[in-house]
Amino acid sequence: MSTPASGLAQIGKSVVIKGELSGSEDLYLDGQVEGSIALKGNSLTVGPNGQVRASVDAKGVVVQGKLEGNIQASDRVDLRKSAIVTGDISTQRISIEEGAFLKGKVEIQRTDPK
Repeated sequence: MSTPASGLAQIGKSVVIKGELSGSEDLYLDGQVEGSIALKGNSLTVGPNGQVRASVDAKGVVVQGKLEGNIQASDRVDLRKSAIVTGDISTQRISIEEGAFLKGKVEIQRTDPK
């Protein structure tokens, strides 16, 4: 079994994880996660079947499914039209498609060169 060159890890829709999830590669999640997700420097994609009840800390976050919890993204957050997000979002850039649901506050961070 070879690892794809893109370094993308996948969690299928029948997988349920409870606890802390961390890694150093991009993650596509179509299952269920409860707890916390830490992917510093990498991106998280919550697929259309994904159900997440966790605080998320990643470089980029794309949500197509359901996510309950706060999102801390160092680069960008994309909420697709099928997204249901309950929680606060802190990021530099955000994209919300028409039809996406968001309940929470959005804080846009500035990168101040020092």
